Amino acid sequence: MAVTDAPPVRLWNRNFTLYFTARIMSVLGDTMVPVALAVTMLALGYGVSGIGYALGAWMGAFALFVVFGGVFADRFHPRPQMIGADVVRAVVQLAVAAWIWTGHTPLWFLIGTSLAGGVATAMFQPGLNSLVPQVSTDVQKANGVVRVSQGLATMAGPAIGGVLVATTSPAVAFTVDAATFVISGICLAALRLPAFTVDRSGSMLANLRFGWDDFRSRSWLWAVILIWWVLGVFVWGPITPVGAVSIIGEHGKAAFGYAEAAFGAGSVLGALAAIRIRATRPLLAGGIAMFLFPLMPLAAALTPAVPLLLLGYAISGLGWAFWGVQWATTIQTRIPADRLNRVSAYEIAGSILAVPLGQVVSGPATHLLGVRPLLLLATVMSLGCAIALLAVAPIRRLRAADAH
Repeated sequence: MAVTDAPPVRLWNRNFTLYFTARIMSVLGDTMVPVALAVTMLALGYGVSGIGYALGAWMGAFALFVVFGGVFADRFHPRPQMIGADVVRAVVQLAVAAWIWTGHTPLWFLIGTSLAGGVATAMFQPGLNSLVPQVSTDVQKANGVVRVSQGLATMAGPAIGGVLVATTSPAVAFTVDAATFVISGICLAALRLPAFTVDRSGSMLANLRFGWDDFRSRSWLWAVILIWWVLGVFVWGPITPVGAVSIIGEHGKAAFGYAEAAFGAGSVLGALAAIRIRATRPLLAGGIAMFLFPLMPLAAALTPAVPLLLLGYAISGLGWAFWGVQWATTIQTRIPADRLNRVSAYEIAGSILAVPLGQVVSGPATHLLGVRPLLLLATVMSLGCAIALLAVAPIRRLRAADAH
């Protein structure tokens, strides 16, 4: 697997700086919410099941509507759609904060607002991929820097959320989250983008079918998504609600936020490595890095001393971020620009469609198996997914778009 150093390319132009700011602010707010939501659910007596239902509603709505978000982004333009989504998400988070401030928040309201936030994010997310090539001439470098921003936000967001809910109220965390969406929308509105050619010749159904045909014609793409189904059900689904119960029960509320922050710190290192390393077979390189990922569910299961817990989360984040840069760059450079939003929507939906299922069943599964056995099962399954990424030939053999 040959690697080369990245050539020097000027990255920080006006557009990319605005895009970067929008991403980091949005992710910063997003990563505060699971901590605030988990603490709120536990404080209100809704338990693991309540956390799973709310997170599952968000993920389920996102997965079901994201393909429509991709079609709309291709038929019109992703930027106004993303700005509108930011407005909706800001209003939703302010509504949650207001109800928490006024008294006991019912479970149906928390689930309903999570669902609304998921639909809005489904309209926002597909445009992210298509904007990267419009704001940067070096796609891999841009993806690496974006991953750094996500890692920094993932590191800071849970820590800030944990401090806020411990010292003030979850309502404050939701209010700050709303502010991040406002800032994101302002930055997106300030972008100066080149002319965007839209194709409105086909119907909505025809565009959905076109995106699906393009998606399934690429064996490396749908093979990864099938593997991600397993990862979603057995790992990403239960890791937040069940991991929260495990870590909070052993080390307290703040430790859960610190663990999520450590994952973000590791993500920064993984993204920085991905900026420097240009693999001729990017998904092979990313698959190797994914062997570090099982340390997160393992650490959550064993709940060792806090320094070891944070180390496990950090190393896991490193592997996850390195894979993420290789994957995002492959998607953006291997799929034509005029169909990127639609195909990305199917990729995103497929990647996370299984997560709400895992979140919803995490409560009953915890009662059936127990917290530690369920997290140990997640460890084994994530290791199996890493092996599968290397075992599938179309994934392992795919070369970078610029490799000769």
